[in-house]
Amino acid sequence: MKILLRNSQGLFKAVMAGALACSLAGCGGGTTPPPVTPPPVTPPPVTPPPVTPPPVTPPPVTPPPVTPPPVTPPPVSNPGVSFSGKVLAGSQPIVGATVQLYAAATTGNGSAATALLSNALTSDSTGAFTVAAGYSCPTAASQIYIIVRAGQVGSAIANPAITLASAFGACNQITADSEFVINEVTTAAMAWGLAQFFGTGGNVGASATNAQGLANAVATVSNLANLTTGASPGATFPTTGASPATKVNAVADLLNNCTATASGCDALFSATTPNGGAAPDNTLDAVLNLVRNPGSNVVTLFAQLPPSGALPFAPVPSKAPADWTLSINYHGGGIDKNNPSGVGVDANGNIWVSTYTGAVAEFSAIGTPMFPSGIIGGGLLKSDALAVDPQGNIWVPDGGSPSVNGDFGSVTELSSTGQVLSGATGFSAGGISYPTAITVDTNGTVWIPDYGNSRVTLLSSAGQPLSGTSGYQSLQFSFPLAVAIDANHNGWIANFGNDTVSKVSADGSQIASFASGNGPDGLAVDQRGYVWVANQTGNSITELANDGSVVSSGYSDNKASILAPQGIVIDGSGNVWVANLHSHAITELAGSAAASPILPGAILSPTAGYASDAGFTEAYAIVADASGNLWVTDFNNNTLTEIVGVATPVKTPVLGPPQTP
Repeated sequence: MKILLRNSQGLFKAVMAGALACSLAGCGGGTTPPPVTPPPVTPPPVTPPPVTPPPVTPPPVTPPPVTPPPVTPPPVSNPGVSFSGKVLAGSQPIVGATVQLYAAATTGNGSAATALLSNALTSDSTGAFTVAAGYSCPTAASQIYIIVRAGQVGSAIANPAITLASAFGACNQITADSEFVINEVTTAAMAWGLAQFFGTGGNVGASATNAQGLANAVATVSNLANLTTGASPGATFPTTGASPATKVNAVADLLNNCTATASGCDALFSATTPNGGAAPDNTLDAVLNLVRNPGSNVVTLFAQLPPSGALPFAPVPSKAPADWTLSINYHGGGIDKNNPSGVGVDANGNIWVSTYTGAVAEFSAIGTPMFPSGIIGGGLLKSDALAVDPQGNIWVPDGGSPSVNGDFGSVTELSSTGQVLSGATGFSAGGISYPTAITVDTNGTVWIPDYGNSRVTLLSSAGQPLSGTSGYQSLQFSFPLAVAIDANHNGWIANFGNDTVSKVSADGSQIASFASGNGPDGLAVDQRGYVWVANQTGNSITELANDGSVVSSGYSDNKASILAPQGIVIDGSGNVWVANLHSHAITELAGSAAASPILPGAILSPTAGYASDAGFTEAYAIVADASGNLWVTDFNNNTLTEIVGVATPVKTPVLGPPQTP
């Protein structure tokens, strides 16, 4: 097999060699044909793929400049003017304090105020700040005030407990580029003056229908503190008033204990924590608590004052005051040496006062006399009372004008400008005989108890008798000394001679009498129709339901403060305020709507009453106004006393039961 394979390979090589030679030399014997040229072949057209050119970026085109038309911003409503201020703790600047301007609200007492600065300001190294013009007040008459919070005093650490305030007045009444000081004095003045209008968080507000009451309260702030210098009293304080600066300074010094250094805040906050309430955490809330609880911790707080040589504000009282009520005594205007008696408040907040010797005085809401020597003539003499009617006219009973009505007196009507409207001798028809009291109903009817003949006379607003030629007569009447009107137009008469109170219908057809305490001499009807009687010789206060049923025959305190009570008034919360002839103080009682744990008739004032350091000798008549102030005539001291911000505001003039303004 190996030989066969080897021979096969040789044979294969020989054959292949011959074939190759034949191929090169041409094998066979024929001729070689001419070369054939094939026809040209045209290839099919080839379409090249599309070519996309690279993108071309055009050069930037700058449009010609376009000037837009000028845009005029909408005008600011009620724009405010620019002013500057300085924030001080005593005489030291408060640095880095937050400053915000507010407009008082108009949706209720203490409602949320409007912040006027979109960005709060910060006091600089000297305590200064500037409010730029152009902020928008809600109305031109919006009451503007400022709150300053926190900041640093000297080298002390920043003090978050600092909250100081001041009130400037109506937006459109601020003078451009004015300069103000905000310190402890302005804060104390604002707390007293606006006590009834403050809510939480520094909010100040009143109802939309009590713009006048709020404006007068703000005016009281500037009466108590000079807004430019930060001292007390204010630049507008009348020369006929007795300055309250010593008490204002004392409270300002208490606040300075905290503003000057945070370590002094704890004692202040502890002593101004209301009974059952939360402790304050800033100086504004602390002073509001002090003002609203004027009988609390008086001695404790007074003991916190620095030594006399270190007082930032002086002088201060030489001893602890009776309480923290702020009372101001006013003279002049016709009341000096004339025994002021009746008192009333008109719709503008002006105070009208009758006197026993005849002159009628008018004072502005901040105590400035409007007539230097008062108003005389028209039969005015031996006047014990005064009332203001719905038109703002003044009615005064004249107890015994000589040669008038057989010497049995008359009633004088004055216009709001002091002009006599009732003739040379007053109105004397209708049975008038030694009239000693007077009040006006909501419909303008004038009620007059006649002490001289124990009758009751009703006059129209024009002075015409409505109760017949001789007045209403009844054996139930006995030397009547006081009158009040309820919501159903019934008159309530205090009969001093038989210790009763009579309920009389407006037409005189129904008369019913009910037992009271001894010597009823003052009357007031509250919002719920309950009747409150000041029993002068009984040294007590009686409460009757409107049907005459006895709720209490006599609230008393063993003559501690209720001593010969005479004047009596109901405030906007229904609380009862009493002027006492012989205790030299004012007593506050819980009203008929009081609920447990405080019951109706509970005495809310301190043991000795309020304002016992006001200097009363015979507190005679008392009224409340729309700013929350009480006004009291002092018969033998010949003064008109204002007790600032202690009562809930009422609508004035008071016609019938008190109403919320």
